Amino acid sequence: MKLSVRLTILLVTVTVVMALVVGWFAVNYSTASQYKVIDAEINAVISSGAGQPVNAVSNATYVVSVNSYDVTLDVIDNHDTVTQVNAGTVPLVAKPTTADIRNSLHSISSSPDLPGFRYRSEAAAGGSYLVVAASTRAITLAAHHLEVNVALVGLIAALLSVGVAYLFTARDIGLIKRLIHFAGVIARDDHTPAAPPDTGSPELRELRTSLLTMVGSLHRAIETERRASREMQRFIGDASHELRTPLTVIKGYSEILDRPDLDEPMRQRALERVRREVLRMDTLVTDLLFLTEVREAATVAPAPVPLSDVVADALGNFRVDHPQRRVDQRLAPNTWVRGRDEYVERVINNSLSNIARHTPEGTAVAVALEVRGARAVLTVDDAGPGLPDEAYERDSRQFQRFDPARSRESGGTGLGMSIMSDIMTTMGGTMRLTRSPLGGLRLQFEFPRESAPVTHEDDASA
Repeated sequence: MKLSVRLTILLVTVTVVMALVVGWFAVNYSTASQYKVIDAEINAVISSGAGQPVNAVSNATYVVSVNSYDVTLDVIDNHDTVTQVNAGTVPLVAKPTTADIRNSLHSISSSPDLPGFRYRSEAAAGGSYLVVAASTRAITLAAHHLEVNVALVGLIAALLSVGVAYLFTARDIGLIKRLIHFAGVIARDDHTPAAPPDTGSPELRELRTSLLTMVGSLHRAIETERRASREMQRFIGDASHELRTPLTVIKGYSEILDRPDLDEPMRQRALERVRREVLRMDTLVTDLLFLTEVREAATVAPAPVPLSDVVADALGNFRVDHPQRRVDQRLAPNTWVRGRDEYVERVINNSLSNIARHTPEGTAVAVALEVRGARAVLTVDDAGPGLPDEAYERDSRQFQRFDPARSRESGGTGLGMSIMSDIMTTMGGTMRLTRSPLGGLRLQFEFPRESAPVTHEDDASA
């Protein structure tokens, strides 16, 4: 078979395949983009009344009117009566069920009960609910139209390629060679050469675009790997430095203990100092191992944790250990979060032990636990000296002390902030360091909320 014939067959095949691939990507990308637009409109309407049930309907109506959003606003009261406050181009005629409303309180949903719509609900005045719904019929029609257009373009390109393959064979082969050279230079070197010209058949231009996209992704992946390597090197260097200090002290006192003229009091002091440094090393290694465990625990299934009870128990122990401190607490009751018991306890105990270690005796402490939507926010304030100004801008996950001298004198390892930050990240939460209104440090933790587990007693009472 002649090369021209083989190239023609190959070109037709590539045309069809590329049309399918590009069409699939285009349809999905276009559909996803349009879904994002209507989702953003729905979320904007819901956000206007978040936390304000009394004004939820009026705020939503105002936002829809000002922005000309094509959405339907339905108010469903306690008697399941539906009042349509605003009708979109394609109004919602079906009635949302109780399950539909409950499932869409925190996120946008779609349901077989309401075909062709995306919707979200929120609590309104008097125990009623506001349902914000947007029709997806236009998106479906546009996707179908785009599919047809892509199919037609692929078919036309395949038919035309048969007639013009011979005319463009030399140019396409030349472009393929340039693309091969381009990929080879990238594979051999660590730089991006000039991109081949945007010429040739549509398939090869698509290939060029895909290759440039792949090159960009590779460079980003390489940069991410380098950044992770630098962080690891810095972590190892800091850890080595922290371990070297107690080892140096142990070495020095070991030489003192080896002296034959050493008196008993000096020997006891040297042994005590060695013992303290060994304990410090043991604590540091334990914290390092725990930090590694936390960073590798992302795949561990979380479970409901009674945050209110854990905080109350920790504060009770803190008062017993530090009776001279004034501790104010405001804890939202029966607050459950998603995580692991030992991790949540470690975060709370670390934050309290930092206060005990780094603030003067008698320093006031304030702990507040509140619920904000789907998050539970724990705030720990102290009236101590706080941190240096630059510390509030620093990444708390870095392995370094905010005040090295203070940490060594108090016996800290410098890993407390890193441990707490990594624990919160692993559990899907966040941690922030700011100045406290009391004058010292404020640690604020946001946990993802979780429903309280159903017990056998609850089943029996039901």
